[in-house]
Amino acid sequence: MALIYVMDPMCSWCWAFQHPLQQLTERLHPDIQVLCYMGGLAPDNDQPMDPELRQAIQYTWQQIEARTGTHFNHDFWTQCQPRRSTYPACRAVISAESMQPGAGMKMIRAIQEAYYLQARNPSDTDTLTGLAEEAGLDKQAFAAILHSTETEQTLQSDLRFSHSIGVQGFPFLAYQTEAGIEPLAVGYCSEEQLLARAETLGIIT
Repeated sequence: MALIYVMDPMCSWCWAFQHPLQQLTERLHPDIQVLCYMGGLAPDNDQPMDPELRQAIQYTWQQIEARTGTHFNHDFWTQCQPRRSTYPACRAVISAESMQPGAGMKMIRAIQEAYYLQARNPSDTDTLTGLAEEAGLDKQAFAAILHSTETEQTLQSDLRFSHSIGVQGFPFLAYQTEAGIEPLAVGYCSEEQLLARAETLGIIT
């Protein structure tokens, strides 16, 4: 029995979902583990984000703030050079987890806080290696793993798995048993909604 969480560290709705997810995991039965898979919103891209997409994402941030109260630092759009590239951040989560079990989830939070609160760009390798060092991981070892064939293979495996279970957006959270997969969140949902669904399935204390 496990929770399957498919997300992208640079998905703004996943940032909003961080609090409901934390409330759920704190109440999970101890025999239920959380399996996190990278969804990969946008592949590698060195080109600056086009103005229309910049405006669309900024508008999404504003919508999320209004709906959920989640905070965003909008200085990102003037202090950074945005690129539509989230695969590097996904690889960073995979790399951290490979170096230290449990570090992947911590890296997710570090990337989200860097992006949404500190106006740092997780599409940049320097940002990701800096976050790894701040988390206590060896910076040089992390950089090597970040660009390794094994990390890329794991990312591609995550993407295939996400596709195989029909994930079409993030966040996606489901309860997996021998009988199959029971969705808990297909897109953002509130803490109250999430806990109510979890109680119905009997997976929280």
